[in-house]
Amino acid sequence: MEVFEAVQKRRSVRAYEPTPIPEDVMNRVLESARISPSAANRQPWHFILVTDPEKKKALAKGAFAKFLPEAPTIIVACGDEKASGKWCIVDTAIATQTMVLTATAEGLGTCWIGSFDEADVKKVLGIPENLRVVALLPIGYPREKLDLVKAINSIKGRKSLKDIISREKYGESQ
Repeated sequence: MEVFEAVQKRRSVRAYEPTPIPEDVMNRVLESARISPSAANRQPWHFILVTDPEKKKALAKGAFAKFLPEAPTIIVACGDEKASGKWCIVDTAIATQTMVLTATAEGLGTCWIGSFDEADVKKVLGIPENLRVVALLPIGYPREKLDLVKAINSIKGRKSLKDIISREKYGESQ
């Protein structure tokens, strides 16, 4: 799959098959994060793979995270403030988005989750103080189901380029 095709096909998946992710597939997803760019090549990320049902349940407390236990794996993306204080969150977000696109190309689904209490996640997973939890990323093979959020978003559609692009100065189109 070409990169632009993965960008077009990527969607937020909130229902997963129980099928485990083959190790070679997961390794390609993780490798894509490892080789992602970062400020001054500091690579301030650390990713925790969570497959334990009780831990997945504990991570699902956020208002928009109730479906997390259904995913075979949850990747918890953390940024190290000691390694790159000013840029750790941006760099970790870049690496996480790279995983999202790689997962899509591998036939997997993901859903970027920001609905979590950082202190709770740190406690459940024993995450040290210097790491910031940037995102929870459920990952697995999509299961088709009626998804009200997806249906509403598909009706709403995407903004056009002219609505999100300015040239040289905000609000200028030419």
